[in-house]
Amino acid sequence: MNTTVSCELHLRLVVSSESSLPVPAGLRYDTSDPYAVHATFHTGAEETVEWVFARDLLAEGLHRPTGTGDVRVWPSRSHGQGVACIALSSPEGEALLEAPARALESFLKRTDAAVPPGTEHRHFDLDTELSHILAES
Repeated sequence: MNTTVSCELHLRLVVSSESSLPVPAGLRYDTSDPYAVHATFHTGAEETVEWVFARDLLAEGLHRPTGTGDVRVWPSRSHGQGVACIALSSPEGEALLEAPARALESFLKRTDAAVPPGTEHRHFDLDTELSHILAES
């Protein structure tokens, strides 16, 4: 049986050192894909941007800078509050987001309860995933 953990939160898109914009977002973790966090960023009335990144990356980024390439995460403070900075890069552009650290910690604790870190391989069906990959080629 698969379990899904979700969280709605309000991020800040950093536009400049003095300006940011609100970005509602949803995080989803599914035990059928135990290594990944799926993020949906609401960028307009009906427009969304989807990203998938490693749960470990998000968890580690709450405590120290981590990630290379398309997704980087590091702890910081904004207006006296703990935040996780999430830098996203793609051919379409770059974004720097600030996420409330407490909300992320709470979400990650719930994912840890569903699949404790280090046990993801017990929830991952390699044969099924390989079948999907081979069917696509």
